[in-house]
Amino acid sequence: MKTSKLIVSNVACAFLFSVMLFLLSCGRKNDNQLFNNPAFKQATMHAIPAQEALNRSDRFVKAWLKYADPQTGLIPRNLHNDIDIWNAKDAAADNYPFMVLTSFFTDQQLFKGKMRYILDAETKLTSRVKSLPDTYSFSKQGFQNDEVYLPDVLFGTTEYIKDGLLPLTEWLGRSAWFDRMMQMLRDMDEMVDVADGFESGQFGSAPVAEVNGELLQILSRVYWMTEEDQWLEWALQIGDYFLLGEGNPVEYGDYLRLRDHGCELVAGLCELYITTHFARPDKKKEYQDALYALLDFILDSGRNEDGFFYNAINPRTGEIVDAGLADTWGYTLNGYLGVYMIDSIPAYKEAVMHLFSNLPKYRNYDWERGSADGYADAIESAINLFNRIPDAIAEDWADSEIKVMWSMQDSSHRAGTEQWMGTGIIEGWHGDGNFARTSIMYYLWKTQGTWLQPWNDQLYIGAVSSGDSLFVSVYSEIDWEGKLFFDQARHSTLFNLPIDWPRINQLPEWYTIEAEKGYRLLSTDVQLSGHHKGIDLVNGLPVKLNAGQTHKICIVKSQ
Repeated sequence: MKTSKLIVSNVACAFLFSVMLFLLSCGRKNDNQLFNNPAFKQATMHAIPAQEALNRSDRFVKAWLKYADPQTGLIPRNLHNDIDIWNAKDAAADNYPFMVLTSFFTDQQLFKGKMRYILDAETKLTSRVKSLPDTYSFSKQGFQNDEVYLPDVLFGTTEYIKDGLLPLTEWLGRSAWFDRMMQMLRDMDEMVDVADGFESGQFGSAPVAEVNGELLQILSRVYWMTEEDQWLEWALQIGDYFLLGEGNPVEYGDYLRLRDHGCELVAGLCELYITTHFARPDKKKEYQDALYALLDFILDSGRNEDGFFYNAINPRTGEIVDAGLADTWGYTLNGYLGVYMIDSIPAYKEAVMHLFSNLPKYRNYDWERGSADGYADAIESAINLFNRIPDAIAEDWADSEIKVMWSMQDSSHRAGTEQWMGTGIIEGWHGDGNFARTSIMYYLWKTQGTWLQPWNDQLYIGAVSSGDSLFVSVYSEIDWEGKLFFDQARHSTLFNLPIDWPRINQLPEWYTIEAEKGYRLLSTDVQLSGHHKGIDLVNGLPVKLNAGQTHKICIVKSQ
């Protein structure tokens, strides 16, 4: 179970817990002793930015849908030069999936209707090499290119799966989006072992590292989810090449990219290493020295004095090739922390703590030439890491920087964005989806994984947790009736992972419910108070609010 920091002393927490048990067993004459607790005030405060996170994400979705192709429903690559095309590596990978995720929380009718229709249309219209998609032209009502260029198809497919469908599966589990992902993965397995043949420039500066790193992340997670050995065998081929063979970046490389579109390799190798720890211990021993050498080299040569990674370094010389700082610093640190979780290497945890301590120096930092996408990746980096290592400095930094990112939705912060001020569009390109992705990550932190349906922009929920207890505040400006949902340990229940290692673009878990356990609730809504089965909390508790009414709910696992 993951917890966020609650500024309440251990003595106070113990007292509060004993009070709650007493009230549950002896009546509610002194309920105010619990309901006046500062924890509820903090939960109420969390509800305000949580509501803004969903509201802004919902505005983004509704604004972009106005630009969907009227014939197919597909979302264009961007609203600048490529409004006539849909492509896998951008429109499908970065924008559409987080429209789907947003609609899950804000508009179930849209989620089950138009969002699913877009998936069906994309599958039917864009599949070109078996199920693998190719770029589609709205004006041609067909593929943009007359001939198939397989590297482009493979590159787009891995982007679509890792950046888009895998994060959706982290939340939804087995769904139509999971089915689309698995069909593409099975077809790609017939064509690719270690991915190559990508020309630098056309696919970025480190396409081989990017694609294979993405595959390692995909395969390491899908292996556990499906329990099919073929996915691990494929991942081991890639791992052998980059750790034991000629692809080893420390021994043979002259360019190691540590920002997005390259850093995926480090994280992917770490995910495979963690998987071998549990599934193939003999292979873990083979990989260990080479992986440690890579991670140690990056710590020694790839960071500034504050612990942030440079964009790119030369492994042969140690030279800094690109001294810009990676906004995706957490993507790389995910790997370090994951390895620490199984091997307890102090330096790998210290890398996270050192960076956290220096975050205050990086308020309002220009991560990516003024783009909201840079803020999205940096804030995601912090959230994913302090989910595992609670840190007040990092949490405060995320609170301040999310406001900077949100302000970009309603400002002309970059040239060419003036036309969308106040519409919900952020910058008019596929990176807008990452704005919503990070906003929803932030929302789940502030609600500790709880949510309400049906949602509206006058409905508020916030929460804080302490130990086994969760304090939830729910408020509505209008009459409302619906359900309150609680999260589960999705890494285990949906993915069957042996541990909840940090993962790029995941939606971290906070307060999680065990379906088979019993829970005690004490609430200002007497209908909610009493004993509940965990599965009932996961499936949603009925809640009713009158206009202006607040419900306070305290929950604890039964002993």
